Formats: sequence, C-alpha cells, structure tokens
Amino acid sequence: MTVNQWTGGFVANVRVTAGSSALNGWTVTIALPSGATVTNAWSADRSGNSGTTTWTNVSYNGQIGAGQSTEYGFQANGTAGTLSPTCSAR
Repeated sequence: MTVNQWTGGFVANVRVTAGSSALNGWTVTIALPSGATVTNAWSADRSGNSGTTTWTNVSYNGQIGAGQSTEYGFQANGTAGTLSPTCSAR
C-alpha cells in the first residue's frame, strides 16, 4: 500500500498480489483511523466508508495469476495514520 497524504485528506493505492497459486477473487480489510472517511474509490467494491472497510474485487480484476498483481485505490478525508491492510482469497 502506498499513501499520499495532504492537509485534510489522502489517496491510498493498494496492490493485491497472488502467491504461488492463482486467485479467483480477493478481499481486503482496512481499518481507517477515527475521522477518516472514504470519498471516492476505483477498481474495487467497498463496504463501509469509515471505521473498518472491506474491499472486494470487481469483475475485471478478481482473477490474478500466480505471482501476478492488481491494484485498486481510494481517496479519503482526514489523516491516513498507519494503515495495515489484511488480504484474503475468496
């Protein structure tokens, strides 16, 4: 994950990488700091705009070959702090 922070907001880009086996879908969970709210996102579906957010693949980026990756991103108000995404295959 890379984060570009500025006064009042940030953009996060998240890379999902398959290990030794291909993925047929993925889910990423990110706990946002208090006061941070997602305002825009691309290349993933999400559940929640604040607190614990859950991100899942969209139709065109769920299948990832072994060792390959895809990316999605989001923009939010507030401060990013230390974001620690957790990823799992679906």
